[in-house]
Amino acid sequence: MADIVNRADAATTLLRTLLSGAGRVGRGIRWYITTLMGDSAYATYVAHHRRQHPNEEPLTERQFWRQRMDDQDRNPGARCC
Repeated sequence: MADIVNRADAATTLLRTLLSGAGRVGRGIRWYITTLMGDSAYATYVAHHRRQHPNEEPLTERQFWRQRMDDQDRNPGARCC
């Protein structure tokens, strides 16, 4: 009976480890995609701006995205369109 309990405990531990690993992988993939798509660009800008220019107000989110789109239109780089 103790052997069955030990195996069940081992299986539960293994399952928790696998689920935890899968959760970390999922969060990593989500982070990569949102970063790649620019979803966190404004938050990154605000954090940088507050560190480097603490006495200045950062651009509003609308101003930030407008400036970013204008910059991309002026300098398309590797964009396809």
